[in-house]
Amino acid sequence: MSNGPGSLRLRLPATSANLGSGFDAVAVALDFHLEIEASPATEFSIEATGRDAPRCSQLENNLVLGVYKDVLAAAGKPVVPLSLRMANSIPLGMGCGSSAAGRLAGIALAVHFGQLDWGLDRILEAASRLEGHPDNVAACWLGGFVAAAGAKGALHVAAVAPPTAWRAIVVLPGTPLPTSQARAVLPDSYTRSDVVANIQAASLLGLAFAQQRGDLLRPAMNDRIHQPYRAAMCPLLDPLLPLAGSHGVLGVALSGAGPAVLVVVDGEGSIQAASEAICEAVRGQEEPELLVCRFEPASTRLPAH
Repeated sequence: MSNGPGSLRLRLPATSANLGSGFDAVAVALDFHLEIEASPATEFSIEATGRDAPRCSQLENNLVLGVYKDVLAAAGKPVVPLSLRMANSIPLGMGCGSSAAGRLAGIALAVHFGQLDWGLDRILEAASRLEGHPDNVAACWLGGFVAAAGAKGALHVAAVAPPTAWRAIVVLPGTPLPTSQARAVLPDSYTRSDVVANIQAASLLGLAFAQQRGDLLRPAMNDRIHQPYRAAMCPLLDPLLPLAGSHGVLGVALSGAGPAVLVVVDGEGSIQAASEAICEAVRGQEEPELLVCRFEPASTRLPAH
């Protein structure tokens, strides 16, 4: 995040949370972004380009502006009207962290233009409260692969740089899925065996990223907490899960709450084979969009001054 006099520029990455077993606890940043240039103005305006530009340009029911105004009001600060230029590459409602990026953008704008004395921890804790869980916001603000805990209290976060050789293919269906619907299908309780299986897999998951152990990703991304219950709402998941272990595919999981699916590939040289295998696996369904990307490096983001 950098700023000139009276203005602010933000570049916030997409994120993929859960990665199967790490439900509400882990996420990884992806290298497509929400970019915003903001300047003080006499009235609010938004010029939006990129994905979902008409929705992003609306002044009413705009997530970024809503959070910006709410944070300033809660801090007892006047609301400074802004002129925003927004370039969005994050699909909305697909499980790619669009709401985390939007909420963090609103908070960052409020901190800057309201001259709030907020440090890194307070920004993350505020965003986590708004999201209801810390994984996406931590990965969005810090980059890299992130583990986070303590959404309702002090937030504890650790981030590592993902392996530079690995690639991600985000498989996007044509229809979005609200996170509220995806959460509504989850049960209120789980068996001990399902919980233990996920703890084991999630423990492997963090070490697989930290130690660049691609051979661990397939078992590490196995999930029994949320994916089995969401599969009916995310029809790309079941056909793609069996690809793990072939065509250079290291692991497969829902991206966040879905409906998009994250496919982790061992390197640039496997993208074509993996992409062809993905298209073959979902043949007969509406043709998905394949968004090939890298993992965003981990780098601590500092508050604006």
